[in-house]
Amino acid sequence: MIRLDQRTAAKMGVALEEVCGGLPYGGDHETRKHIASQLVKAVRRGNDTLEGLKSVAERALQELSSCKSA
Repeated sequence: MIRLDQRTAAKMGVALEEVCGGLPYGGDHETRKHIASQLVKAVRRGNDTLEGLKSVAERALQELSSCKSA
């Protein structure tokens, strides 16, 4: 389990909400879970900037979109 400081956790939350905010009902559980797991992986690798986390969240959403359309 990874320990997050409050700022990093807040940035992760902002990134998740911004990306999922455009989805119907804020995104379903599985979508949000996938994006959140990608955010955790990014933080473990040292990516803890808001812009970096937003990019990770957007990429994770695109991965899901491409999987669903295939």
